[in-house]
Amino acid sequence: MAWNSFYNRASKAYHDHPNISKLLLVLAASGGGLVASTNGKSLYPSAFADAVHQDDDWRKKKKKKVVVLGTGWAGTSFLKNLKSSSYDVHVISPHNYFAFTPLLPSVTCGTVEARSIVEPIRSITKKKGLSIEFREAECYKIDAENKKVFCRSTQDTNLGGKEEFSVDYDYLIVAMGAKSNTFNTPGVEENAHFLKGVEDAQRIRQSVIDCFERASLPNLSEEEKKRTLHFVIVGGGPTGVEFAAELHDFAAEDLAELYPSLKEYVKITLLEAGDHILNMFDKRITAFAEDKFQRDGINLKTGSMVVKVTDKEISTKERATGEFVSVPYGMVVWSTGIGPRPQVVDFMKQIGQTNRRALATDEWLRVEGCDGVYAFGDCATINQRKVMEDIAVIFSKADTDNSGSLALQEFQEAVKDICERYPQVEIYLKKNKMKNFAALLKKSQSDTQNQSTELDIESFTSLLSEVDAQMKNLPATAQVAAQQGEYLATCFNKMEQCEKYPEGPLRYRGTGRHRFRPFRYKHFGQFAPLGGEQTAAQLPGDWISIGHSSQWLWYSVYTSKLVSWRTRVLVLSDWGRRFIFGRDSSRI
Repeated sequence: MAWNSFYNRASKAYHDHPNISKLLLVLAASGGGLVASTNGKSLYPSAFADAVHQDDDWRKKKKKKVVVLGTGWAGTSFLKNLKSSSYDVHVISPHNYFAFTPLLPSVTCGTVEARSIVEPIRSITKKKGLSIEFREAECYKIDAENKKVFCRSTQDTNLGGKEEFSVDYDYLIVAMGAKSNTFNTPGVEENAHFLKGVEDAQRIRQSVIDCFERASLPNLSEEEKKRTLHFVIVGGGPTGVEFAAELHDFAAEDLAELYPSLKEYVKITLLEAGDHILNMFDKRITAFAEDKFQRDGINLKTGSMVVKVTDKEISTKERATGEFVSVPYGMVVWSTGIGPRPQVVDFMKQIGQTNRRALATDEWLRVEGCDGVYAFGDCATINQRKVMEDIAVIFSKADTDNSGSLALQEFQEAVKDICERYPQVEIYLKKNKMKNFAALLKKSQSDTQNQSTELDIESFTSLLSEVDAQMKNLPATAQVAAQQGEYLATCFNKMEQCEKYPEGPLRYRGTGRHRFRPFRYKHFGQFAPLGGEQTAAQLPGDWISIGHSSQWLWYSVYTSKLVSWRTRVLVLSDWGRRFIFGRDSSRI
């Protein structure tokens, strides 16, 4: 066994380092002695050094340089799942940590501490044992033509100014996330808080305490106290709803005891431009959430579109009446969706993707119009190809005998590649409760009263004419970004293998097969914490759960999804501390 182990290691070393192996053979042939030159100097040291340098050069040339922009859910998931040592990886991000963003609303009110939900990127990459370098900097320009990214440091100017540098790449992975979308509403940037990062959550926490401390001053009038303690949340999505619930619990359970004289002045208003909050959830969850907020005293106003925000008032337009209403406030939190970052907008203009809200990629997360550039997460969207655009070439590929019609066997052989290449087909089958393509064919024959066992191009087109209606953009969630990062890392891990042995579906507009299977998102469910230790859960299979049991499920799932055992222990201890001692209201 020992001899076999030595032989395997020696064989691997010989193939991995051919130049050093050749040198050893030369030494062995010369009896292990030094080879002398005519001038009396030894040639061995020079030969050895040349062989080592040649081997280093060979290894460096072999490694492709991968630049990752961003350390959010998508970028970090890619780094965690990358296993191949064939790449020289450079990570560039203005943040030297990964933040577990689903717990940001908990940070705003002291339920969880900010340090508990972040993990240093260097701690994550150190465990990989790969060639990964991190630079804390911001990418301000992407030069796709010359394959370079231009960056500047994000450190304070008192450390020596803003340092600028450029990095070239073989593969570029854009995972820069997105910024809050203000829809160009006047005054939002200057007067509202956002909830996209850890710094935002900490600012909101300080602002809440500031409002209570200011309202407790003895010289304030009743009206000024009401204005100062009026908290307005704009946006009825999951983030806005969860923050409203957290703020209500913080005010009712903790601050009411510390500021008893101010309890009657506290008011929380949630503004939503649509008809209901939590539109992406089941109607049963939406109805429960709206009823619970009314019971808790949260002022829910649907059909209210914000048109202006000043330093003391927020103005809305009521959709039902067209009336403009101005309301005084103490703090506004803006949570109405996301938009592209300026760097991404510039990059989109450079590659001809104008008038878009995100980078367009294909089903393999490759940026359209760019070679060697990938994008995923909130900064990108998959431009899924339509079946009807390729219907003629699909039929031609499936018609292997060139008869002008598809026999049942030809049809069945083509089904797998069609479903793999066009996910909307499978979605259509599930939505119509069809187990497979055979059921679709049977339904088509029943509708047309055509019992023929063969399909011509017209029948084939009619059969698939409705599937493209199922195409939808993926939601900008952590779950999607994490799965995309894992998928792309898997592709990079087996890049060389799949170059020789492609595993993807048939190329309909070309020859052979695609290298990889296209990305497929698998939805594992979603949560909506509603305060009072109650959570709404919507899981696959139309499984809906609302109440205290779902809250414990939420605790379990989020604990398991945290990036390290360190963060798990910290978050669990924060939850325990909150149960025993309440939330911390100190302003630090």
